[in-house]
Amino acid sequence: YTEAWDADKKSIHVMPDTPDILLAKANAANVSNKLYVQAWEETKKKGYDLRADAIPIKTAKASRDIASDYKYKETHEKEKGHYIGCPSAKEDPKLAWAARAMALQNDRLYKKAYNDSKTQIHIPVDALSVQAAKECQTLVSDVDYRQYLHQWTCLPDQNDVIHARQAYDLQSDNVYKSDLEWLRGIGWLTEGSVDVVKAKKAQELLNDRLYRTRPEQLKFTSITDSPDVVLAKTNAMQLSDV
Repeated sequence: YTEAWDADKKSIHVMPDTPDILLAKANAANVSNKLYVQAWEETKKKGYDLRADAIPIKTAKASRDIASDYKYKETHEKEKGHYIGCPSAKEDPKLAWAARAMALQNDRLYKKAYNDSKTQIHIPVDALSVQAAKECQTLVSDVDYRQYLHQWTCLPDQNDVIHARQAYDLQSDNVYKSDLEWLRGIGWLTEGSVDVVKAKKAQELLNDRLYRTRPEQLKFTSITDSPDVVLAKTNAMQLSDV
């Protein structure tokens, strides 16, 4: 008795021209990547025809020849040796004079004789200057000047100890550069500056989420009394068993 009714309940019939179906098809076409790149794929299948005497090809070749370092220096390389006026570079007066000037200005050649003569100086051991140097070394010697009488300790809360610590902190390189080390690597830009605004605008232009807004994220409402909606409601009431 209920077999036909149960079979009818399992079969669902949806009209292909309802507003929801049409909206779903339009949304599927909008978000379809295949339809998005279909024109580009068809253009690639057609191929291209680029001749050797085309204006862009000639322009590219001319730009390459101009930018080429070999073409730029080709005339200069061919003219080498033709404008000196001498059989060789050594016989040219200007080149010989330049080489001589470079030899005179060379610091190694300038100090060669002096460096060679420094190792040939012999001073007798009992010379007056040597004796004076020894006496002077004895006077300025730190070992003989400082004679430690005894060892003592200082309390940590003495004024001279506190003052010495403060002086050490002022002279310490680590404490002096602590603020610099803390600030190193920290970048700061004013909110609303040209660079910040430019970066925000570039981020908005490159944001794929704003460029392609999904249909379900759009806020829209359908008109309740449009002919399509009224027809759909009428059909639903006619087909309703209730």
